[in-house]
Amino acid sequence: MRNVRRLFLRCLRLGHRRKFTYLNLVTDYLRYGRLCLVSLTHNSFTNSDVVIESLFEPVYWLVDHVTRWFGIVFVALVILLTSSIVLIVYICVLPLILQTYSTGWICWHLTYGHWNLILIVFHYYKAITTPPGYPPQAQKNTPSVSVCRKCIAPKPARTHHCSICNRCILKMDHHCPWLNNCVGHYNHRYFFSFCLFMTLGCIYCSISSRVMFREAYAAIEKMKHHEAERLQLAGNETYSQTPPPAFSFRERVFHKCIIYLWVLCSSVAVALGALTLWHAMLITRGETSIERHINKKERKRLQGKGK
Repeated sequence: MRNVRRLFLRCLRLGHRRKFTYLNLVTDYLRYGRLCLVSLTHNSFTNSDVVIESLFEPVYWLVDHVTRWFGIVFVALVILLTSSIVLIVYICVLPLILQTYSTGWICWHLTYGHWNLILIVFHYYKAITTPPGYPPQAQKNTPSVSVCRKCIAPKPARTHHCSICNRCILKMDHHCPWLNNCVGHYNHRYFFSFCLFMTLGCIYCSISSRVMFREAYAAIEKMKHHEAERLQLAGNETYSQTPPPAFSFRERVFHKCIIYLWVLCSSVAVALGALTLWHAMLITRGETSIERHINKKERKRLQGKGK
């Protein structure tokens, strides 16, 4: 009887201890969570920018990996869209130019169009294949300005680490998915020249085909109207009495190609033109896109201190 009593009391003590062990464990987790929350929100070195960057860190990781894997797709898309525009110009626009324009205008269009196309292809190829520039890997006795926290290697001035390429880039401007390459010290001029000549080429195509675009748009609207009338007539009469379509398949494809040409060239001209002007302004200031952002934050910090 005494042994049974001792065993019962021992079980009570073990349950009591286990209960307090779980309670202490939960208390420790709560204290640790509170410490993490306080360190995030009340640290003297923490500000709103750090909190926002911490919250968006998964988004940055996803964008870096998607951009890394889809760079080839973006390059193929640029080649495909550019080739489609060139093909439409040769098949649809150029024959009309040769038939309706004077000899002087024909020579000017042929000369400028092919010159612009050659420059676009050349600078795009060089921007893709030219390395942006990397810091030297050889050990030197010269003191470095700083050390990259990710590469754990000396980082020269105006060098930044690209999370997509996973290495430091000399005079890095940004990682361009349309090039599948970083824009840096050695290929920045090719990138800017490609943007400039692509913008000029799109503006040239938009201006040259503006009259054809208006006529093609009116023809498409006329096609829709005739198609509605033909379907209404087909519903009221027999099949043998249904009239043939007003426009042939070749005419439909021609008008749709002209609309596609003008809409795509105009959209790219506006978007890429704005990017070209932005980089032209940065070049006149001697800055890159990253340095522009860093200098802007530094100016705000110094203004807050009254400097």
